[in-house]
Amino acid sequence: MIEQLRQQLKDAGYSLTKPRLTVFSALQGKKPKTMHELVVSLHGVINRASVYRTVTLFETLGIVKRIQYGWKYRVELTDIYTPHHHHISCATCLRVVSFHESTTFETLINETALNQGFLPKSHSLEIIGICQKCQHKL
Repeated sequence: MIEQLRQQLKDAGYSLTKPRLTVFSALQGKKPKTMHELVVSLHGVINRASVYRTVTLFETLGIVKRIQYGWKYRVELTDIYTPHHHHISCATCLRVVSFHESTTFETLINETALNQGFLPKSHSLEIIGICQKCQHKL
């Protein structure tokens, strides 16, 4: 995966620096991270400005993507670096759970796009609800 990142950066005219590798490694997790979580996790390793610059570059190059939650967002590696998946998020506590859907579901999404005259390139599904923990507080 690191060699793929190195090549993607090289193709765009950039090199794989230590801060870029550090941010990339910090994003290799099961859940998307807020910028605050990312900055805190890298505190003392690389500075805040470098984290933001790196994420901006990665977003421009298609290495990371934003997942919007209202006016906030989280970032995660794109499908180039992680298996394709979707998210369920809690509208109350903002907890995010990633899930992989069935092949049938993926086929249905692609067929729907084709039936509407679109050639599907990618897709994203966000389910927003209230998690069990927060339901018990209602």
